[in-house]
Amino acid sequence: MMTQRITVSAGRSAPLGATPEDGGVNFAIFSANATRITLCLFNEDGGETRIDLPEREGDIWHGRVSGIGPGQLYGYRAYGPYRPDEGHRFNPNKLLLDPYARRITGHPTWDDALMGYTVGAAAGDLSFDPRDSAPFMPRCIVEPAPTMPAPRPPRTPTSETIIYEAHVKGLTMGFPELEDRGTFTSLASDPVLDHLTRLGITAIELLPVQMFLNDRFLVERGLTNYWGYQSLGFFAPDPRYLSDSDVMEFRRMVDRFHGAGLEVILDVVYNHSGEGDETGPTLSFRGLDNASYYRLEQNPRHYVNDTGTGNTLRTDHPMVMRMVMDSLRYWVQVMGVDGFRFDLGASLGRTAHGFDRDAPLFQAMRQDPVIAGVKLIAEPWDLGPGGYQLGRFSAPFLSWNDRFRDGVRRFWRGDPGRAPDLAACITGSADLFDHSGRPATSSVNFLTSHDGFTLQDTVSYSRRHNEANLEDGRDGHGENFSDNLGVEGPTDDALILARRAQRKRNMMATLFLSQGTPMILGGDEAGNSQGGNNNAYNQDNDIGWVNWSDPDPLFERFTRRMVAFRKAHPILRQKLFLHSRERALDGREDIFWRRADGNLMHSDDWLDPELRLVCVELRTASGTPHYAALEIAVFVVFNAGPAIDVVLPAPPDGFVWTEQIDTSTPDSPPARVTAPTLAIAADSVAVLVLDPGD
Repeated sequence: MMTQRITVSAGRSAPLGATPEDGGVNFAIFSANATRITLCLFNEDGGETRIDLPEREGDIWHGRVSGIGPGQLYGYRAYGPYRPDEGHRFNPNKLLLDPYARRITGHPTWDDALMGYTVGAAAGDLSFDPRDSAPFMPRCIVEPAPTMPAPRPPRTPTSETIIYEAHVKGLTMGFPELEDRGTFTSLASDPVLDHLTRLGITAIELLPVQMFLNDRFLVERGLTNYWGYQSLGFFAPDPRYLSDSDVMEFRRMVDRFHGAGLEVILDVVYNHSGEGDETGPTLSFRGLDNASYYRLEQNPRHYVNDTGTGNTLRTDHPMVMRMVMDSLRYWVQVMGVDGFRFDLGASLGRTAHGFDRDAPLFQAMRQDPVIAGVKLIAEPWDLGPGGYQLGRFSAPFLSWNDRFRDGVRRFWRGDPGRAPDLAACITGSADLFDHSGRPATSSVNFLTSHDGFTLQDTVSYSRRHNEANLEDGRDGHGENFSDNLGVEGPTDDALILARRAQRKRNMMATLFLSQGTPMILGGDEAGNSQGGNNNAYNQDNDIGWVNWSDPDPLFERFTRRMVAFRKAHPILRQKLFLHSRERALDGREDIFWRRADGNLMHSDDWLDPELRLVCVELRTASGTPHYAALEIAVFVVFNAGPAIDVVLPAPPDGFVWTEQIDTSTPDSPPARVTAPTLAIAADSVAVLVLDPGD
């Protein structure tokens, strides 16, 4: 029991969550179908005091408790019908986390008492379990009101953005000269910031850092949920990334990134929770109001599973939408983040009628004065019917473009008929994104991400090697469009190693020479390998961590060079799409596709399945305003075939082509080309810029 004297009064229905006030704390929580909500206060010895929230205003239960303050441990119990066949799973024997908790002590300890039903009972999830789950549950902690000054973000324009996807622990566990590895503090350390700023990226995109669950089946196999895509606390940083008990460690990390000119983007999981399907635990949402928080099947005993995780959050419900929006605003206004990448974003747009690009949650984001002003990136698919929605999201959403990844990989692998795919990639996938006034930066282009092979493994393995996941090799993508170039995995063969290095340079060059917003996977610049594991979601070990002990300095230097080249040439990062339209400036078209003989490509040329050469002359897009950054032209040759001589476009009077990049000789300095043709090495990229001839 509590030792201090407490009193209870009505309190207020807003804000939701636990809000410290002079001499007490206001508690407010949503449940439309509960008949009673009990606040549970815990002391350090585990003693529990139960207080029924005295007031209900609509569907908000609330009360003020005096005599307590920041640091108080708490949770909830919810009373109501236990009728799974009607969608209700109230069980007051289960301690529940506050969905608005800003700090949580840890993670559940797996035990059958966490289930709302009796495991092994003949009635299955229709049975009712009377055991108290509190001994196995973490506690919410009342956090003091934030006092840090308002964040000062860099506000990098999307056209200048270069994203670096990383895992807090994976990036830092092997990084040299760090303390508190695996934490927000280590991520914001000088050595890491120096590396990222030298590389030239402008934003770091972090895999989920909101409190998430370690799945029971993983724990029982001696594994863990490494990636973090099982969120349970949408306001609380996961305690595993804190070096101490102060959640504002996250904000201090963000401030250090901002001080280095870098933005912070969070990968967020609002499409489902870690509670799983009807056989999963009762930890928070399920016990508070299952029918409101989750999308249920026509038989409400079962959950809609468009996410492939067992459940789908009902984000078109007003109070679930409010929770998501409150969470987003909290991470922007209090924690200082600069944007979000929405896991399985198609699920967030689902209504009773299927996917809707103007679904209620999307409308809420687009009109919100806080959220509409940060970067919003959708993973544009889920596992439900009609779940692939690439290109269909409205502005200001950017979208991960897996067609870019696959198109680039297949072209450089030498698959037949892939030159048109590469051309689409180079021009920002205009066939998908050029509508509704969307900019060419809408396509987030990537070669690799956390989900799949690293870049080194893409050129080292022809099949996945996921044995360590203990799923009999069935997990992960079956088709990766990868190529081991002669030997599966590591090799000492100098020729194969050279070809792999060349393939990586070609792909990295393609990424930074394409219209859109580029994203690289953290560690790719260092040649990081996961040993052929293309689904390291449960590998919190040397497989999933970036290996910094054996870096690839030559490839890192080349990556830095490509980043710098992109920054120096606005033609490569335009907001308007290139469609071979005439420009008012000079009457010339804004893009030319050429054959090796210098003539323009025709439709029959593109239909040739053996075409391995794409030559493109990029210019400032038609319709570009006069005040935008301008330059004359960039000519790029992508050659996935044998060595060939390419006729260059005739430079205008007073200008000359300068070869700036040649992936076959990556350290070669820029050189003027005075001859009408240029020798292009086999399997290489060459980049030329039109410069004044004096």
